[in-house]
Amino acid sequence: MKGLTAFLFLATAFSVTFEKVHWELAGTVSLADVLTLLFLISFAVEWALRSSVRVPLSSAVVAVFLAAFLLVYLIGFYNLDTGQALGQFGKGLVKFVIHFAFLAVAIAYLARRSERFYWLALGWFCAGLAANSAYGVAQLAAAETGRDLDAIVLAPLTGGASAINIYGAVEGQSVFRPNALTGDPNHLGIMLVMPLLVLTPLYLRLERGHPLRMPLALLLGFLLVVELATLSRSGLLGLVAGLLVLSLPYGRLLLSRRLLVPLGAVAALLAFLVSRRTGFFETVLRSRVETGGGSSVAHFDVYGFVPDVLASHPLFGLGLNNFSVYYEFVTGKTNWGPHSFYVALIVETGVVGTLLFAAFLRYLFTRLREARRLGRKLAELRDPVAARLRPLAWGLTAALAGTMAANAFYLTMQFYYFYFFAALGAAAPLVFSRRLGARA
Repeated sequence: MKGLTAFLFLATAFSVTFEKVHWELAGTVSLADVLTLLFLISFAVEWALRSSVRVPLSSAVVAVFLAAFLLVYLIGFYNLDTGQALGQFGKGLVKFVIHFAFLAVAIAYLARRSERFYWLALGWFCAGLAANSAYGVAQLAAAETGRDLDAIVLAPLTGGASAINIYGAVEGQSVFRPNALTGDPNHLGIMLVMPLLVLTPLYLRLERGHPLRMPLALLLGFLLVVELATLSRSGLLGLVAGLLVLSLPYGRLLLSRRLLVPLGAVAALLAFLVSRRTGFFETVLRSRVETGGGSSVAHFDVYGFVPDVLASHPLFGLGLNNFSVYYEFVTGKTNWGPHSFYVALIVETGVVGTLLFAAFLRYLFTRLREARRLGRKLAELRDPVAARLRPLAWGLTAALAGTMAANAFYLTMQFYYFYFFAALGAAAPLVFSRRLGARA
């Protein structure tokens, strides 16, 4: 049972960004949903067989947050007045409960596993995003030759329809943006913020001759190329925000040869590709820099909905997952989201729900601050793990800040991958604090 639980947890870590791998079974059921539920069942059975069960304080705090969120959502339930609104509320509530339950259990699970298992979990999480990116490159290459990789690979597996994103056309040539196994190229761009920011400080602090230096350099370069290929402005916004956080402890290292060499290789590759189709890339890049286009206006216009909602339902909002229902008459589209996590948060849960989520984010930052403090303490004790824990804690902090910045115009903080990341951040102090007890 112990081995099965570990396998399911790592499999979940690997697949949490595979949005397209889903089936329509009484609603949309993703591969991550299946693996998460199997992990929760296996975990429950394993713990039931244990003679003593200890619940970490962090898991208990997350459980309290879960109860508080449920209270806010259930109060907001009374603002619903249509069957469609009720259906959207039910779907959103089920997803939220599964995500948050997984977060609480994942923290407890990581807290009692070894440091090696923690690194394995982080590694499989990053490997999943790397595999997702590799599929995106293959998807882009296939599209350039007129083939639809999703139709070849995914359609027989899921029975659903999906395809690479077509941004537009330049002189009769389609502009493709890889969305890989995610639902949107911007989702992929924002998700890649996490491995880029978490792995960068770890790479910078690796000793000369360490066997992981070259693989990490190649991986970071590859992920950056895919990040740029998505043409995601939100992804780049999150990356810049995270790098600003990393500049506090690693300002000099960010400008060191160790990082500039792989960046130079990426720049050389991009220069070569652009030189072959200069006019094409100039047109595409100009369109992405413009801020007056329809896409940009739509992203900013959704913020104009906030005052109207606060005027009618200030405390608890319109109801969980109900933005699309109440603004269908404005957008003319069904199941249309607000394209901003913060707009969704305010519109659907009101001032109370927004303040509660702000408290949750503050708690995550507090846990990461504790991890950084623990790293400093271990460094004072000359524990070699400090050379890994401190950059890890800073990388997780930068990734959280970057993801928050990127979600000003997208909603990936509602997805599975964010809750898995949150579990890694909240559990880090628990996993590595055992070293202090061993030295006492």
